[in-house]
Amino acid sequence: MRRKLVAGNWKMNGGLAANAALIADVKAGLAVVGVQADIAVCVPAPYLAQVQAAVAGSALALGAQDVSAHASGAYTGEVSGAMLAEFACKYVIVGHSERRAYHGESDEVVAAKAVAALKSGLTPIVCVGETLAEREAGQTNAVVGRQIDVVLSVLDAADVEKIVVAYEPVWAIGTGKTATPAMAQDVHAMLRARLAAKNAGAAVRVQILYGGSMKPDNARELLAMSDIDGGLIGGAALKAADFLAIVQAAQGN
Repeated sequence: MRRKLVAGNWKMNGGLAANAALIADVKAGLAVVGVQADIAVCVPAPYLAQVQAAVAGSALALGAQDVSAHASGAYTGEVSGAMLAEFACKYVIVGHSERRAYHGESDEVVAAKAVAALKSGLTPIVCVGETLAEREAGQTNAVVGRQIDVVLSVLDAADVEKIVVAYEPVWAIGTGKTATPAMAQDVHAMLRARLAAKNAGAAVRVQILYGGSMKPDNARELLAMSDIDGGLIGGAALKAADFLAIVQAAQGN
């Protein structure tokens, strides 16, 4: 049985006072509900040091929202995997749909970032997903399959179980729309089959998260699907009560 993972993606939100309050509230809530899942917060780079200190000794793992494909050098504004590792980051998001859409990241760039993360001992949360036009054209499996295949093509078979995959239908992010549990499960099962083609033994252990507007009112139904192993949480991660409710749903309580 795969352990569930609930990872908050704060996106470009937060502030020193707000962060401190949010982390304190989440930690207090976890002390009440208990922890039977993996839980992480992926925060903007300027707040890594603050949140590293705030989550130290707790069940919360720290994650970043992006990583450079390069180890070091003349890449102004970028952050390397080694730098993230120095802040005790466990996870880093790569290939989020917003990075693909607004920063032109190709499948190949995403794959290179996943490799860079692994080289620094980080767990990349590899995001894949289709647009509304692609879904309506019946291209979901082709698009999502291509995105994950490019990443898998540059990984050693042994590295497959060192990644997390997040399916985030672009049309369901921040739009109020959500894939039905059955729709999401179909894509998650396809993704696990792609992982299995690279390393069958590892594929059964990889956590595949749903990242299309998971909220307290739909989390339990989504998480009941056999291949949905948690959530990559956007807006709901900025409210302690909502985030904790999703954690509870992941833990079955």
